[in-house]
Amino acid sequence: MTVERWTDEMVDGLASSVTELRENLRESVTELRENLRESVTELRESVTEVRESVTELRENLRESVTELRESVTEVRDSVDGLRVTVQALLQVAAQSQRDMELMKQRQEENDQRFNILLEEVRYLRQGN
Repeated sequence: MTVERWTDEMVDGLASSVTELRENLRESVTELRENLRESVTELRESVTEVRESVTELRENLRESVTELRESVTEVRDSVDGLRVTVQALLQVAAQSQRDMELMKQRQEENDQRFNILLEEVRYLRQGN
């Protein structure tokens, strides 16, 4: 094994290299810290924006659900009103049909009476 002697020049070069490496390392660590701080700041801002968006979406969804419920209630009320109206119209139609049948029956009775009276008048005219 060969033993190398370290000269002052070699030790100074090594010390200089170590110092340079330390400075480079400090600069790299500082740069990484700054990048990390910027990334964390950007991430916080993004999280804040997402929270605001979610809050806005929740409010919009609540409003939409409320409007939908109101619309459903209005539709139910309208359907109930239509049912009542249809039922009333069906009753009116049924009553009208009964009235028409009654009028038809009376008309037939009146026609029969008229025919009887007409026959009596003819009979009486023939007798005279």
